[in-house]
Amino acid sequence: MGSYWFNLLLVLHILIGCSVIGFVLLQHGKGADMGAAFGSGASGSLFGSSGSANFLSRTTAILAALFFVSSLALSYFASKSHVQGPSNLMEGVVAPVVPGVVPASAPVSSTPAQDVPK
Repeated sequence: MGSYWFNLLLVLHILIGCSVIGFVLLQHGKGADMGAAFGSGASGSLFGSSGSANFLSRTTAILAALFFVSSLALSYFASKSHVQGPSNLMEGVVAPVVPGVVPASAPVSSTPAQDVPK
């Protein structure tokens, strides 16, 4: 059930991110009104010349806050859902087995090796 909520939050996060990008691209730049003042374009929009900046900037701020909250929630859920792995990178490494070579971790016998007559 946790995977369902994680996936739902991930889709919501992507939609919020795309919405933030869209609202930022819809806003006028700082110098956009200067060109419109000299007749090169219309400065009015659907909500009026001053109302659109407030609406767009407030909506962008709310969406940005939701984006940050969903980022934090995704990182929290991602850290809780995974199984704890090895604490060291070398813990999961398996040494290759080479025939005829005694590994260093093998127990050493205390009796010296004796030659066996043939």
